[in-house]
Amino acid sequence: MTRVILYTGKGGVGKTSIAAATALAASRRGLRTVVLSTDSAHSLGDSFDLELTPEPTLIAERLWAQECDVYFNMEKYWGTVQRWMESLLAWEGFNRALADEMVVLPGMDELASLLWILEHQRSGQYDLVVVDCAPTAETFRLLSFPEAGRWWLEKIFPVSRRVSGLARPLLKRLTSMPLPDDSVFEATRDLMARIEEIQAVLADPTTTSVRLVTNPERMVIKETQRAYTLLGLYGYLADLVVCNRVLPAEAFEGSYFAARAADQERYLAQIDDLFSPVPLKFARQFDRELVGFDALAALAESLFGDEDPTQFYYDRPPFQVRSVTPGDASDADSAVPEATQYELKLTIPFVEREGLELVTVGEELVLEAGRHRRNMLLPRVLQSRPVLGARMRGGTLHVWFGGRDR
Repeated sequence: MTRVILYTGKGGVGKTSIAAATALAASRRGLRTVVLSTDSAHSLGDSFDLELTPEPTLIAERLWAQECDVYFNMEKYWGTVQRWMESLLAWEGFNRALADEMVVLPGMDELASLLWILEHQRSGQYDLVVVDCAPTAETFRLLSFPEAGRWWLEKIFPVSRRVSGLARPLLKRLTSMPLPDDSVFEATRDLMARIEEIQAVLADPTTTSVRLVTNPERMVIKETQRAYTLLGLYGYLADLVVCNRVLPAEAFEGSYFAARAADQERYLAQIDDLFSPVPLKFARQFDRELVGFDALAALAESLFGDEDPTQFYYDRPPFQVRSVTPGDASDADSAVPEATQYELKLTIPFVEREGLELVTVGEELVLEAGRHRRNMLLPRVLQSRPVLGARMRGGTLHVWFGGRDR
């Protein structure tokens, strides 16, 4: 199965260089590797000092690279729906150029990138897919898109198609407005089926992991904490934290950087404490710009040495389900309700119980942490079971389920 590694972090931390260095190191270890950028402000090509295209380009032995383009991908994956939307806007009086801009729907950047990840992962052409993600906020829009798409498919799509089918004969007699035909709905259904496949790939802890890139600076660490929390909320595996641009000891010789040295020492210790048990790696600040293959190879050496950069540095699954017997409930933890039959454990670091809301709706567990919300599709064994209680302990949410209603 093709390995997938996603790098994310606050803008400017150097994740593009880290992703490019990882891909280069893996290709030189004999793996067929593709690295792609999902950031609309692409810099992956700049890292390699090459011009990249919206499709994979072979740039070295066993190494391909690409920079996703929303317009290219709209036509590739969404062309049928796009052309109907353009005709609808033209009917409304918009000129063709403006209509072409307006049919790029919110989230299409993220969706196009997800579809490429799926295509590469399922093609069998590559051993490794490395993703240089957009800055943190955009990355979580990307990672949450599959569940949002599944909701749209299940709740909205059947209603829209049914209403359109009933109304089409009448509307055709009353208006010349272009109506979506079966090809538009089939294209949408196909797209949503792909979203289901994407969810399976991204949520598979045996295949995919997310790596957080940070710097030894207070604001960057705070952003990384938020990203780590959201990874837990969405149930994705974080297997490594990379602290980039760590100044070497010789950089602090003399008095000019004395205060900076004290800050860095304090922040490095803080990072180690905050993200444990997820492993932490350091990449030093280089004395030159990291552009081109030689510079990226030096960065990979600084980061991984002789290690395999594709290994899982941490493999604890994002959530666990276990059956609970009455003896377990009474002996292991007095907080576990006696009628508990199953326990769901979900790692959500840096969140207190008071800052988390949860409710079950049918087959879903709805989790809200601050401004973020996740509709988590429960494992089949937990569906339709009542929630008896919940508790946060050490960054892990424990949810207890009873027996199914008869």
